Amino acid sequence: QAKKKTTHQNSKKKHRHEQNKNQNTPEQQQKKRRHERQEGLGEKNPAQEKIRLEEGISASETALTTARQNAADTQEQLRILQNNITELETNIRKRTSRCTDLSTQFIQNLTKHDFRDEETYRTALLPQEEREQLTKALHQQQERQTTILAQLKDKTQLLQDERQKKLTEETPEKLHTLLETCQQQQKECQQSIGALRQQLETNQQQKHIRAAHINKIEAHEREYKRWKQLHDLIGSSDGKKYRNFAQGLTFEVMIAHANRQLQKMTDRYILLHDTIQALELNVLDKYQADEIRPTRNLSGGESFIVSLALALGLSQMASQNVRVDSLFLDEGFGSLDEEALDSALETLASLHQDGKLIGLISHVPAIQERISTQIRVIPHSGGKSRLSGSGCKACEESTS
Repeated sequence: QAKKKTTHQNSKKKHRHEQNKNQNTPEQQQKKRRHERQEGLGEKNPAQEKIRLEEGISASETALTTARQNAADTQEQLRILQNNITELETNIRKRTSRCTDLSTQFIQNLTKHDFRDEETYRTALLPQEEREQLTKALHQQQERQTTILAQLKDKTQLLQDERQKKLTEETPEKLHTLLETCQQQQKECQQSIGALRQQLETNQQQKHIRAAHINKIEAHEREYKRWKQLHDLIGSSDGKKYRNFAQGLTFEVMIAHANRQLQKMTDRYILLHDTIQALELNVLDKYQADEIRPTRNLSGGESFIVSLALALGLSQMASQNVRVDSLFLDEGFGSLDEEALDSALETLASLHQDGKLIGLISHVPAIQERISTQIRVIPHSGGKSRLSGSGCKACEESTS
């Protein structure tokens, strides 16, 4: 309907165009157009009518485009169907010809194998299930045959490649003999390897056992070393080492006390404990670049000073358990020079100030001059002597 309406409008426009050509003046043409518009529109709004007509034209054009596209699609489908029909007809003709040939061949095979007709042939056929199993087995055999043929081809090619290498000129018989020999040697080698592996396993087990024994031995050796060290220090069958060890400890304490007393008399010497002999004494001489000297190399004065320091140290040790208030020194002062004598007397004086009773037995005049309290021993005939001095009665006599 929209198409008819569009055609009618085009006819009217064409008619108006022809009429306009026959008009002579613009005023007449305009008047005629107004008249025609009033006849065509009547009381309708020209703008709305224009919009309505434009919308109708647009819808008609869209419908026309869709119809044309549908027609083109239909034509394409028709062409495809015609081609399919042609192909199917061709296949039918081929299959018909093939069926005719197969029918003829089937009849010939029936006659060839003494079958009267098709029914007799069908009766002689195997059951469908059995035929399917045989067909499946045939396919499997064919696939296996294909695989074997492919492997045969590969092996043949590999054999040809190996033959072209010409690795040896020996005959197959000789190579076979050589192969048997090599196989025998291989077998012997494998047996030897097995024996060696067994030996290795046994050796590994023995190594573990030996390692355990070594650990035990090391533990015993450590214990032995500990006891041996203790034995070396203090052990012996008669107890001498232990006595020396214990006496050495006491000796070290006495040396420490003696060194404190020795420092009061002189800064030259330091008493040391011998590292080899437990009860031997050495002297470090600071004035001789810290030379360590044995006590037997000391002079008379040096020996007296060292002996005095040891005596004082020993008395200090004894006073820790038993009170020692008296100390008597017999001679030795005559070997001292004046400076050493002064140091010794000052040390003894300091002990006297601490409440100790110090007795000196000496013939040295310097000692007599410096000590006020004296007891003199005056010899007489007949092996007798007389004491005189503080605390002695005049009538008392004593044998010397």
